[in-house]
Amino acid sequence: MIKNLIFSIFFFIGIIIISLIFIPAFLLPKGVVLFGGKLMGYWTVFCLKFFLSTKIIVKGKENILNKQKFFIAASHQSMFETFFMQTIFNSPVFILKKELLFIPIFGWYLKKIGSISIQRSKTTKNNLGFFEEISYVINKSNRPLIIFPQGTRVLPNERPPFKKGVARIYEELKIACQPVAINSGYVWPKKGNKTSHKTITISILKPIPIGLSKDEFLKILENNIYSELNLLN
Repeated sequence: MIKNLIFSIFFFIGIIIISLIFIPAFLLPKGVVLFGGKLMGYWTVFCLKFFLSTKIIVKGKENILNKQKFFIAASHQSMFETFFMQTIFNSPVFILKKELLFIPIFGWYLKKIGSISIQRSKTTKNNLGFFEEISYVINKSNRPLIIFPQGTRVLPNERPPFKKGVARIYEELKIACQPVAINSGYVWPKKGNKTSHKTITISILKPIPIGLSKDEFLKILENNIYSELNLLN
């Protein structure tokens, strides 16, 4: 309990300090703010290792796509991956809930780095242009898109079906998908206390190439990520 409290205090103070330091960067090129995002990722790792004695393992780095456009589809169990993935990949573009953009300072940061927002479970004028916005961002940038196809954070043993939106993105973008399985929920669950002396494994799986139907892609993606998570448990 005390470790949880100490971790939370230092983690959030650090995130706030980094955010405040980089406020002037909002007037500078986007790359400066993206560097602040990487710092948040490294700060997350430091806090987990120092305060909770967490071991962090990254598997499958040889599977990371190079010299081509791709998007990342990752399992989502905690806040960990939203910070840490920025340290592995080239400052990924996040798809996120529109409400997050209204968080003071942090929301400004999300806007500055080009995050794409959507109002879940609603059909709005903005949502209708969602895929056009994604295509525009990916075509104009070397940064990969990242999406969490489970739709929200889930418990480590939950296996909800993936949202069909990820298959639509695959079809619309016509680029390969980089699946990533992460078992962070055993250390940093969406609810309840964090657990010390555990291991978080980030497993970068073999890419799924273009050319599949939406249904084939969704079935392969879900099976590959859940099969890997079952091995990591």
